[in-house]
Amino acid sequence: MIEKTILKNNLPTVALIGRANVGKSTFFNTLIDEKKALVSTIAGTTRNNNEGIIVWRGKEINIIDTGGVDNDQNEFFANEILAQAEKALDEADILIMLVDAKSTLLPQEKDLAKKLKSQYKNKKIFLVANKADSKREIQNFDQNYYKLGLGEPFLISATNGKGVGDLLDLIYKELGKASVRPKVVKEKSKTIKVSLIGKPNVGKSSLFNKIIGEEKVIVSDIAHTTREPFDTDLEYEMNGKKQKVTFIDTAGIRRKAKVDGFLEKEGIKKSIETIANSDIILLVLDGSEPISSQDMQLGGLIERKSKSVIILVNKWDLAEDNSDSARNDVKQMVYSHFPHLDFSPILFLSGKTGYKTGQIFPSIMQVIEARHTIISDNAASKFMDHITKTHKPSRGKGTRQPKVFGFRQINADPPVFKLYIKQGTSLHRSYLNFIENKLREKFNFFGTPIVIKMEKSKISDDKLK
Repeated sequence: MIEKTILKNNLPTVALIGRANVGKSTFFNTLIDEKKALVSTIAGTTRNNNEGIIVWRGKEINIIDTGGVDNDQNEFFANEILAQAEKALDEADILIMLVDAKSTLLPQEKDLAKKLKSQYKNKKIFLVANKADSKREIQNFDQNYYKLGLGEPFLISATNGKGVGDLLDLIYKELGKASVRPKVVKEKSKTIKVSLIGKPNVGKSSLFNKIIGEEKVIVSDIAHTTREPFDTDLEYEMNGKKQKVTFIDTAGIRRKAKVDGFLEKEGIKKSIETIANSDIILLVLDGSEPISSQDMQLGGLIERKSKSVIILVNKWDLAEDNSDSARNDVKQMVYSHFPHLDFSPILFLSGKTGYKTGQIFPSIMQVIEARHTIISDNAASKFMDHITKTHKPSRGKGTRQPKVFGFRQINADPPVFKLYIKQGTSLHRSYLNFIENKLREKFNFFGTPIVIKMEKSKISDDKLK
């Protein structure tokens, strides 16, 4: 029995709201001191809400960045972006309406201010004017902003940090009077990072929402709907054992030749960075299409990073034949395209309908346990003695017959082994593959890569110990 819970940190929350291109994402990144949100001059860059933590004077609060509420460029997603923004406003304790200090007051900002005052009259609202980078912007600031009824505008520059500290002092002072107050920073416990990776339109966002149990990210049939990674902290409990996991949805990755524009390029860059920083990869394939060259390139990228992998064949509800026989055929086909990921379990499911998505949680827990498997020196030595006696080591081309002096595990998460062989000899690559396969048969390395490093030595196994 597995139970999952979205972790709430019980911190007060501030939400950023405003029209497109006033600098909300730049301000968000400045507040959390991290380049998390994708920033560009293109209107409607932010689609999904971004969430982070502000640390100021040793205390923490939550911050939510929302998409522009007036953006015509996002006509396909306008309703979804507005729904996400309203959810953030409902959750928040304090609202910040961000405007552009270089711009005159616009009619849509008047409407937004009126809506905020009406629907959120019990919440403190700060009117903040961004891009006040110099005295010129301050002197030319449109005085009509004072007529919005949100108090005196607070002028800042998210780019150079001007005025941000003073604004945070006011926000923290206000939150100090609230029922939920800023909390002293505590050392964070390590979480396992699990990322959904795949080419565009394989259904990652649908799966993400099903996995966490909330409609956190926008889902559509339009390629590259997700532009930047989005993460959520969960706690799993399985058979009385609890595990914290950070789930990350990412932008679809496709070949450079097909990448369309700056936003997709930057989104893909962040997805690749996410792979490098994750512990477990959920590689999502479209079960209604043949495996593509881009799928295989992604598999190669993951393999080079020594990540644990679970392969998810999504949209399996659309398969004409979903019998056990068909599954086995597809498994063989998948492994033939990803021979370097033959250690990965394959799950057949549907993010859209939720079909078999319950398989994901137990598999992740198994992989986490496998990544941390540690084999004692004595067990590793006995293991190697047995397999070298039953299957003599094969030599590399042009070298003398190798002799194994020792074998031991030198690291976990992921598991790394060192194999000591006689100096002047070399093992054939096939024998290393044989060792890896035997390790998997003997020990628990479910969904986890095994790294075997060779070292040539003149001394025996006893002296190595």
